[in-house]
Parts: sequence; C-alpha cells; structure tokens
Amino acid sequence: MKRATVRRVGLSIGAMTLVAGVTACSGSGGSGGSGSSDKGGDGSPRLSPVAALLTAEKSTDGADSAKVESTTTMGSLMSMTADGALGWGDGLTGTLTITYTGGTMAETMRQIGTTSMEARYLPDAYYAKMGDTFAEQAGGKHWIKYAYDDLESLGGSSGAYLKDQMQNTTPNQSVKLLLASGDVREVGEERVRGRQTTHYSGTVEVSDLAEKNSNLSQSQLDDLKKTLEQAGVTTETVDIWVDDQDLLVKKVEKGETTAGAYEQTAYYSDYGTEVFADVPPASDTADFTELMKQQGADAGS
Repeated sequence: MKRATVRRVGLSIGAMTLVAGVTACSGSGGSGGSGSSDKGGDGSPRLSPVAALLTAEKSTDGADSAKVESTTTMGSLMSMTADGALGWGDGLTGTLTITYTGGTMAETMRQIGTTSMEARYLPDAYYAKMGDTFAEQAGGKHWIKYAYDDLESLGGSSGAYLKDQMQNTTPNQSVKLLLASGDVREVGEERVRGRQTTHYSGTVEVSDLAEKNSNLSQSQLDDLKKTLEQAGVTTETVDIWVDDQDLLVKKVEKGETTAGAYEQTAYYSDYGTEVFADVPPASDTADFTELMKQQGADAGS
C-alpha cells in the first residue's frame, strides 16, 4: 500500500475513534420493558420519573469514572465495539479497546492490517494506536496524537464542538437528554446484568427542545440543541436503566441524522474505578497536524 494511502487511512480511522470516546461516554442508541407501579419493590413510595432522573444525573456525574462496554452502528459506515474504563472528573480520560466489526470503516481498518486498536484519552489530547502496517509508512511510529486545540483550529465550528465534547462529556449526558425530551416515562423494573434497575424512556425532537418543559435550564437546553444539531440529529429515542444507587447502568440511544440512522448501546459498571491513560512515548508518536501537512503535500505532488 502506498505511504499516502496508509496515512489517509490512519487519519480517518483515528478521527472515527475520537468520536467513539464521546459516544461511549455520552451518546448515540433502544427500548423494551414491562409496566411500572407507584411503589418501589419494598412498598415505599416511588419518586416521579423526573425527580428520579434528576437524582441519577447528579449521582452519575459525581461518580467520576466507570468501566464501559458499548456497541455502535452508524448506517453502512461502521459498526464497532468499545471496552475499557473512562473517567470524567477532569475532562475525559481513560483507555478503550475499539474493534470495528462491520461497515466501510472495518474494511478500511483491514487495509492497515487490523480491525482493533487502542485509544487513550487525556484531558488535552487523544492518542490512537494504529499498528505495524501504519508504522512502517510513518517513520516507525505506531501512535497518532490528536491535540484538542489543533482539532478546534483545523475543524472550525465542528472542531470546536468536538473539542468541547471531549473535554466535558460524561455518561449523565444521556440522562440530560431524557429529561430534555419533556415526555420522560417510567417503563418498569428490570434486571440488567444481574442488577435491579428502573427503566426510563423518552423521545427527543431536536426542533422542540427549547419549548419542552424539561426541568433543565434554558442554557442547558440550548447547549443540548446545539450539540445535536451539529451532529445532524433530528430525532433521538433515549432509554436508560438506573440502579438503586441512582447510577446509570445501561443506555440505548437511537436516532435519525441527515446521514441516516444510528444506534448505540452502552453498559456502565464499577463506578469509581481507577483509570489509567499514559501518554505514549514521543518517539513512537506522530502528530495529527504533521500528518495532515504531509497528506496535503502528497496530494499536490
């Protein structure tokens, strides 16, 4: 494979993996369940759905870290899994193993000799390990560094959006989305991977966000609406499962975007787990901006 092709593949894969960190920790895939009651399993009065979700939003945000497993499908572009631990106490940090299981992105990954890669998220940058085939054409360097400031300067408004998401994303964003739907409802009690949970559901119409009685502030609604519009989302169904510690256990989000349908399911466990994400050696790391310059030079030659 030509060197320019390998670099181009590496850049596109790395960019999609950057998005994977955002979706695993905040949003993109659901439904199912049985009826609800007015009392908890012990006969005590049950909180209203809105009150319960407001409590879950605060508890999940304050937990600071968790183990994450997710599956994501985005039309014919890709299907992938992500597995690891992420923290959000001081920007998004942690490590995920991301495997492309289908779609054009999986085929692209095969061109560089693998369908799985390691992703490390730090407060100021994200690193993607691209493998040996990429390294052979990139001066022996296996990693690509994406500094969030560079993404903002290179990507304009979309880059600024991605930078903000990477530095501020948390799992409780899904709870905020459900609150913003304005029609949140309790589906019922269900067991999820051995844990007793309460299932809540709602549909978000992006055009109606500002008008909904969502129990979020106007600034929170405006931020959510901007985020979804920049992602091309027009309608999104959100289902979440919350345990007796008021922590998010599972989320499923399904949506329609200008590019087609997407779905994501994520599971969260071991809240407060220790998160590790070391900066890869500089000698083994290529900078995203330098690769972009080289790609441009190759295209013009």
